[in-house]
Amino acid sequence: MSSNVSATRLYGSTRPEDEQITALTSGDVPVGVYGLGKMGLPLAAVYAETTGNVTGADIDPDVVEGINAGRSHIVGEPGLDELVGELVEDDALAAATEPRDVAAEAGIHVVIVPTLVDDGGHPDLSVIEAVTNDIASGLDEGDLVIFESTLPPRTCRDVLLPTLEAESGLSLGEFGLAFCPERTASGRALKDIRGAYPKVVGGADEESTRAAALVYDQISSNEVITVSDTTTAEAVKVFEGVYRDVNIALANELATHADEFEIDVTEAIDVANTQPFCELHTPGAGVGGHCIPYYPQFLINEFETDAPLMQTARDVNDGMPHVTAQSALDELQTLGVDPEDASVLVLGLTYRAGVKEIRKAPALPIVEHLAEVGVDVLATDPILDDTSAFEDAGATIVDDVDTDDLTVDAVVLVTAHEAFEDIDIPALSHESRPVVFVDGRQAATTYRDHENVVYEGIGLHD
Repeated sequence: MSSNVSATRLYGSTRPEDEQITALTSGDVPVGVYGLGKMGLPLAAVYAETTGNVTGADIDPDVVEGINAGRSHIVGEPGLDELVGELVEDDALAAATEPRDVAAEAGIHVVIVPTLVDDGGHPDLSVIEAVTNDIASGLDEGDLVIFESTLPPRTCRDVLLPTLEAESGLSLGEFGLAFCPERTASGRALKDIRGAYPKVVGGADEESTRAAALVYDQISSNEVITVSDTTTAEAVKVFEGVYRDVNIALANELATHADEFEIDVTEAIDVANTQPFCELHTPGAGVGGHCIPYYPQFLINEFETDAPLMQTARDVNDGMPHVTAQSALDELQTLGVDPEDASVLVLGLTYRAGVKEIRKAPALPIVEHLAEVGVDVLATDPILDDTSAFEDAGATIVDDVDTDDLTVDAVVLVTAHEAFEDIDIPALSHESRPVVFVDGRQAATTYRDHENVVYEGIGLHD
């Protein structure tokens, strides 16, 4: 390894560790971050505030133009707008539309593009592989490639490493490869990346693990946990998501017993969780987003070993939007209101409060279920700009719920946006009968005993 490469690269460096840290934190080691989306831009920003020398790559020219002007395109990330502006002004952060140009300069390559899932539930690695090819085109001796994108176990070993070697002409040992999964949530990404949780690092060889751990020890204030290899690190991330999916499914299944038990299941869950070995999650209208609903598919569909528990959990959680919609229809039927004569307002279209994302959002199958039986479906969301998917499903979009003018037979709260706290649910009722209110998130239990509201919660006994 030449002295020039040695001065700007960490993998395989023989310099003392303190000198390597100084090289990283002083900006001598250029960093490329590939993917500047909801998780990628916060990650690039934290790398930039640590190293002072980051170029992010994203194929969206509007995203790149905005970042280079000091603007963040991510909604709902506290502190990110200001941080991006400061970093760009200090020349610590820049963006480019051509990943190969970024790869040609970087000594550390950090990949955080999405792992897609096709219509059959199989992982689609096309974006990951395209970026890997781009990085390989500029890969130099001493470079370190870090994948943070969630991947099916063995992807680094069986797919990405062979691609890097074949396309670069280098072999592992001349460059490093590590998997270091992102452990972040929308709305708190900066806090999470900076060290809310331990960072997991698994390398393709011992030197990759060492170099990646050194990097994240500077990025994160929390513990850096090294594991045996990239596959173990990949499994850690997938297991985290699978645990949540299965646990939520258990809570949802318990919730369906509420009426037969004649109890509030959520009360029982809360008290059960006071025992330290019990940690039941909260039942709700469904599981959405780009993480939890997809990660079980990385195991269910990609390996020969059967996964009946994971598949059952997926089926239970995918069925909750229909359970929620049917709760509204059943209560309306009790009041003597047929679906064809009913109007139902769906509150919240994004999968999670405050997060502008509709992938696998429970609101969509809820709208479809109601529209298919003839309900006049109204829907609203305070943070979503593009509502076309819900309009195509049969919903009429309400921009502003004015309780003086709007009257409906039922309201279904799917996503508990903060803005909905000001809506007067009883004021939406007809003069002749109460309004049915299905609280899909147990977020407005104060209406349980209101004379103008027929309240139905997920797992709450009437």
